Parts: sequence; C-alpha cells; structure tokens
Amino acid sequence: MVFHTAALQSFGRSFITKAGPCKGERDMNKEKSRSVTHWTTQETAKMALVTSLYVVVTVALAVVSFGAVQIRLSEMFNYLALYNKRYIWAITLGVAIANFSSPNGLLDVVVGSVCTFLVLVVNHQITKRIQNMKYKMVITAIVFALSMFNSGRTINFFIWFTLFL
Repeated sequence: MVFHTAALQSFGRSFITKAGPCKGERDMNKEKSRSVTHWTTQETAKMALVTSLYVVVTVALAVVSFGAVQIRLSEMFNYLALYNKRYIWAITLGVAIANFSSPNGLLDVVVGSVCTFLVLVVNHQITKRIQNMKYKMVITAIVFALSMFNSGRTINFFIWFTLFL
C-alpha cells in the first residue's frame, strides 16, 4: 500500500488518505521518477552549503578573485561535480551570487554563470564514463584551465563591445 497525502482542508484539518496504485499508475510512476529530479532536504542543504561556501570564499578573497588576473580559490568546488551532478547547480548559483560583487557588474554575473554552467555540464559529459578518479581530476583540471581563457575572452569582448557602441 502507498500512502498519498491529500491537501484536503475541511474545518481546518488535513486528512491523509490511504490508496494503492492502479495498474497503469505503477508504470506512470516509474516514468515520472526517471524524468523528474527530486532532491531531499539533506541534498538541498548540501547544495546550499556548497553555494554559500563558494560565495564566502570568493568574496572574502575579493582582492584576488576579481580583476584582470583572477585567482579564485573557490574554483576548487568545481571538482564536487565529479561526485554528484547536483553540485553543477550549486556551483553555478554560487558563481552568480559571488559575481554580484564583481567590478564588471551584471555582465560578469550573466556571462560567468553561463560559462561555468556550460563547462560543468561538458565536463560531466566527458568524465561520466571514466572510472578512475585520478583521470577524472586531471581531465577536469584541463577542461577548466581551457575554459578560463575562453571565459576571460568572452567577458573582455563584451566589455570592449559595450565601450565602443
């Protein structure tokens, strides 16, 4: 038996109804579970922790985190995406929030977040079939090193483009 929570409000009381799945409902539930991602409270808390740590480390070291030459110690959190792809969202959100402190303003928020998200997704696709964690780490380091040059060029292009309009 499966218990479904019904949000029936009658005279200020909630009711829990007991019902079993129908024949077709079992197959539909399997389909739904494949297409929809549900994060538990614990998983969401871990993601929030990673996001907040990224922001705190970046902003605390803002002197070296923003500028023409960036040394972001918080980029170490990118490796967490190797262990679980849910951290892709956490790191991307952390980049977006941290980049609000950037001297480049909204441009850095948008371009930096999109670039980070794309690189994390590409890296996940490249490394998901590799079993050896050392190889995954090396590949991730190479992918992110190459992406940092590309992100910097993209932001510089947008700055140059907006200055000469």
